[in-house]
Amino acid sequence: MLDVHCHAFHPKIAEKVIVFLEEHYGIPAQGTGLKEDLKKHLKEAGFSKAVVLCAATGEHQVIPANNWAISLKEEPEFIPFGSLHPDYPNWPRELRRLKKHKIRGIKLHPDFQGFDLSSPKLYPLLEEIGEDFWLLVHVGDNLPPEKNPSSPYKLAKVLKDFPGLKVIAAHLGGYLHWPEVLEHLVGKEVFLDISSTLPFIAPELLREILQKHPQEKILFGSDYPLFLPGQERQRILEHPLLGEKFWQKLEENSKWMLENLLV
Repeated sequence: MLDVHCHAFHPKIAEKVIVFLEEHYGIPAQGTGLKEDLKKHLKEAGFSKAVVLCAATGEHQVIPANNWAISLKEEPEFIPFGSLHPDYPNWPRELRRLKKHKIRGIKLHPDFQGFDLSSPKLYPLLEEIGEDFWLLVHVGDNLPPEKNPSSPYKLAKVLKDFPGLKVIAAHLGGYLHWPEVLEHLVGKEVFLDISSTLPFIAPELLREILQKHPQEKILFGSDYPLFLPGQERQRILEHPLLGEKFWQKLEENSKWMLENLLV
């Protein structure tokens, strides 16, 4: 089983990042954010692999973030994704470096990286990413969609402008923006991961999104260290709208995704 949405931080910054995440989201992190802790929780929950994400919050952090991602290739449990920033001038060279090291995907977090998902300066980077990498995008947050750096309608425009992109939209398409997910993303050519969703989404919105979006395009993600893989699996199994049948579908989707992430 694959967890498609995890984070593991360099030991020098892990504690600081945990404090930031707890303050931003107002919830206690369940993990330490260290790779050893993530591996322990994956093993305990019966997961074989995890996509491990990082995001360079500024142009000067692109190289260190990707050095860390490349180092995680040594861990057989991890599928690390790299990070790019539109203000980093040498991003074409960095994309080539990531490709050389067989990094399969890129994480973009407009809210924490300080750019807008609809910004024209992002478009050359997306053009270059093309079909060579998976792109996992954080979508949604506390601000209303029109004011938030990322939102479902902004991602919908990206999908329209770059139909070849292989995109995973985090948090079921938009954390706290689920009415807009229904309006702009359901039924589109985009995968939705279910990380940081179930504790916050209204049941009627969850039901409608899952009814209208292709089931084969829903992926399991825990958002470790905020939540734990086993904890989120149990939440799904006990959810009145989900349960064992939905979990089995996530397992099928996991198998397909592993086959396409590891080639």
